[in-house]
Amino acid sequence: MIPTAADPLVPMLAKAVAQVPEPDSVEGGLLYEPKWDGFRGIVYAERAAVDPAADPTAPAPLTVEIGSRGSKMLTRYLPELVEALTHLLPGPCVLDGEIVVRAGEPGHERLDWDALGQRIHPAASRVAKLSVETPAMFVAFDLLALGDRDLLETPFADRRALLLETLGPDRRADGTAGGADHPLHVSQATDDVAVARRWLTEFEGAGLDGVVAKPTRASYAPGKRTMLKVKHHRTADVVVLGYRVHKSGSGVGSLLLGLYDAQGELRNVGGASAFSDARRLELVDELAPFVDRDADGEVRHAETERSRFSSGKDVSFVPLRPERVVEVRYDQMEGSRFRHTVQVERWRDDREARSCGFDQLEVPAAYDLGEVLA
Repeated sequence: MIPTAADPLVPMLAKAVAQVPEPDSVEGGLLYEPKWDGFRGIVYAERAAVDPAADPTAPAPLTVEIGSRGSKMLTRYLPELVEALTHLLPGPCVLDGEIVVRAGEPGHERLDWDALGQRIHPAASRVAKLSVETPAMFVAFDLLALGDRDLLETPFADRRALLLETLGPDRRADGTAGGADHPLHVSQATDDVAVARRWLTEFEGAGLDGVVAKPTRASYAPGKRTMLKVKHHRTADVVVLGYRVHKSGSGVGSLLLGLYDAQGELRNVGGASAFSDARRLELVDELAPFVDRDADGEVRHAETERSRFSSGKDVSFVPLRPERVVEVRYDQMEGSRFRHTVQVERWRDDREARSCGFDQLEVPAAYDLGEVLA
């Protein structure tokens, strides 16, 4: 049964692995793709209801809806992309891919996660403004239906071939090959593991965050972790700024982390969580001697900055004197913050907090997004 916007599917997912797998590690082999750092999107292009007064020989126009990883519709937030896909897609189809926003001058572009995040805004006027200032593009990497053909049971290698036949540069409905600023792209793919490993290193400089390996013989399995993903893993020594109480009201829910910048200012760079119930309680006792208190012995009140995403949330935390250092595992930075929640590796009682600066972080070599999209 062909997926529709009225009955959306949950995208197929990926399981994390430590390194790019060999092609013969999976029966039938693997195809490798860059791992795009954006919003997962399922595009549902369907024929609109026919107007009785319209020319009966003319095909009904396409309507486009874009579903999220959680099957919620993102359509209203991306009017420029919806409009473009309505004209670029050759007919009814269902696509799996990534919604991304690019930034930078031509020849020096990269993905911009912050700009993409700003696109999800409740105000229609803001949505309209950003659709012009930071237009989104769609990078397709799977074809789930074409016309009246349900392709979910079709092996991935065949779906990939059909995707290229349908949306390759010489197949676009607008007849153009398009450049890096074109709103519709098909992701690169290779069966050469050496190329994939090179992508893992080079493409990070354009804002991508890893490589995905897909079994060539696999059908599309909504919600299942059939694919394999490899992301960057690095460690850094950071200062513990404070902690948030767990939502249960007991124990440490997350640690707030900081690094010193070149001016000697301690800046919030993100958080670490995922502690067991027992560990959450232990951390309260371990961190108690470092709690920042006033002259009367009362814990000083502290809050993190609010945003439109946290306006209704409790952003208070228990501040700590900047003395404890912890080594954390992270994948990449977004500006001056960790891109995702990090994982604690170990306490570093041998490190002075003042020695924990941004200068220890590995900075990927810049790489032009246009080369990745080519």
